[in-house]
Amino acid sequence: MRDRDAAKNTQPGGGNSTFSETTMGGKELVRQSLPPRAEEARTLGRILLVEDDASLARLEAGILAARGYAVAIANSGEMAITTLHQTIPDLVLLDLDLSGAITGWDVLRDLRSYSSAPVLLTSSESAVRRQIRTQGEPRSTLDHLPKPYPMQALLKRIERMLAITP
Repeated sequence: MRDRDAAKNTQPGGGNSTFSETTMGGKELVRQSLPPRAEEARTLGRILLVEDDASLARLEAGILAARGYAVAIANSGEMAITTLHQTIPDLVLLDLDLSGAITGWDVLRDLRSYSSAPVLLTSSESAVRRQIRTQGEPRSTLDHLPKPYPMQALLKRIERMLAITP
């Protein structure tokens, strides 16, 4: 949504599902929201895309939205944590290599303190698979897609994770 005055969606138990995407300078770029579950009939699922590369985030969000997913973008770890405390999406697509004080691992640790929502990690690091195995989570809730990856591989991994998540 681009309208600053648009009505905000709320989640059961409080929590606001609308957030603003900001740049490093704090300027608001886009206002997007994750639709509440009751309104999901037209979408395949709600995805929070956490990616600090703006062009990659726009590309992935566009492809996911074209496939029928409701996508919200957080371009920093701070924004991701704030958004996740307001609403839990059906899947989090999380870049581990976030710039800034809060890394992707920090976002994952914070999320796991209150939710087992599925998370698809993306990173160019090769040691991520080993670190994931030490987390002790099943591939239905935590998986890794190494960068760079074809968009078709991203779509298939997301579809698989959403299909097998309880």
